[in-house]
Amino acid sequence: MAVRAVAIGATAVALSVALAGPAMAAPAGGGHTATRQAIEAAVQDGVPGVAATVRDGGTTWSTTAGVGNLHTGKPRSADDRYRIGSITKTFVSTVLLQLEAEGRLSLDDTVATWLPGVVEGNGHDGTKVTVRQLMNHTSGIYNYTQDDDFGRTYFLKDGFFQHRYDTKTPADLVAIAMSHKPDFAPGTSWHYSNTNYVLAGMVIQKVTGHSYAREIHDRIINPLHLKATSLPGTKATLPSPSSHAYSKLAEETTGPTYDVTKLNPSLASSAGEMISDSTDLDRFYSALLGGKLLPPKQLKEMKTTVPAGDSPTTRYGLGISDIKLPCGIHVWGHDGGIHGSSSAVVATPDGRHALAFNFNGDWSGDAGAVVVGEFCRK
Repeated sequence: MAVRAVAIGATAVALSVALAGPAMAAPAGGGHTATRQAIEAAVQDGVPGVAATVRDGGTTWSTTAGVGNLHTGKPRSADDRYRIGSITKTFVSTVLLQLEAEGRLSLDDTVATWLPGVVEGNGHDGTKVTVRQLMNHTSGIYNYTQDDDFGRTYFLKDGFFQHRYDTKTPADLVAIAMSHKPDFAPGTSWHYSNTNYVLAGMVIQKVTGHSYAREIHDRIINPLHLKATSLPGTKATLPSPSSHAYSKLAEETTGPTYDVTKLNPSLASSAGEMISDSTDLDRFYSALLGGKLLPPKQLKEMKTTVPAGDSPTTRYGLGISDIKLPCGIHVWGHDGGIHGSSSAVVATPDGRHALAFNFNGDWSGDAGAVVVGEFCRK
């Protein structure tokens, strides 16, 4: 059975596919009119609610649409905390690149150097996979979220409500991947795999002696004063303020809608467990691309890209994507999906203009139109 794996972020390529379509025409006069229109269109398409914030130089603009609670009709708030899914990968990549800058590891180290015996079985061989290949998804390592049993357990209704509070260790998730054959020989192709970033988090712990969560907190969250950003570990609830998160929990996008706000995010681990808000994500990307978190050499490495599968508009770097918009400009960003939450953050190459937003539903809405509306305005 092929399970529709909404959770833990399909990839930043999902955003690029939407961007490859017809662009929304930005109204004359600029401003955020087209962004607002795209957000309202997402709600009309079935997204319960949207929260978005733009950081442009020294100014900030926020907007919301729809509701944060389908039962009470309470509107969404621009201050909502939400699960950011695979945007977590940009944080993890930043820590690894900082460690490289400190001389504590090389991106060309093999995975087996740091995690001996972890990547092996069914053709997987950690002695042939580098840390860099984990980070840019050229490792060939199987994506554990594509496993059918995992999908039935966590993405479909019966399994989700039975297992939503289960704890999965990183070793558990990697073991699922090792039960399958690799997708290709390391370095020969590209395929998005959440297992890559579970392993990346394990590498951080081995190098530093601390969890990846602590390193992200000490190296990024604290220095940037990201007050809404956290790594919940196994905690199932969202901090306040927040909205409810909704999913169909089915292979199709029709049928009943379920409240999936509470879940144990260990099923995502360092591939997608984090919580943040739109203001913090804008601040993080502005600082990252503005050179405040990485030396020039490491930022250049992060922005060294490979083709992202068959996508004509996206290339993938190290935990971040270069996305070409229909109007010809390039933005850097990542999307993130986890049960009931679809998010994205994108910014101009210098980080001065950044947009972050969240849909509190995982089955509808055109994220690409929101990005085009903001960055392709005249």
